[in-house]
Amino acid sequence: MVPPKWYLYLSAAVFCIGLFGVLTKREALYFLMSVELMLNAANINFVAFSFFYGNVTGQTFALFVIALAAAEVAVGIGVILVMYRNFADTDVAVPTTMRW
Repeated sequence: MVPPKWYLYLSAAVFCIGLFGVLTKREALYFLMSVELMLNAANINFVAFSFFYGNVTGQTFALFVIALAAAEVAVGIGVILVMYRNFADTDVAVPTTMRW
């Protein structure tokens, strides 16, 4: 049996990779992929603790996070397509006219 700390190490590594991507990348698709990595790191924690404590609450929360991630990607791809159509670029720093 794998100890729970290894799942936490994996989750921390995946979350740090996602956080690094959010903080350093300027392309919108990379930004969305980094957010997905961060959500998957949370899912690893939910499932690991669910397995460790022997109940299905963490797995239920993981399903909700997966549904949230799917909705986030659908909205994000729509925003990226509009941004590309209007500005011919997916760099998140270019569309300053979309601000208030």
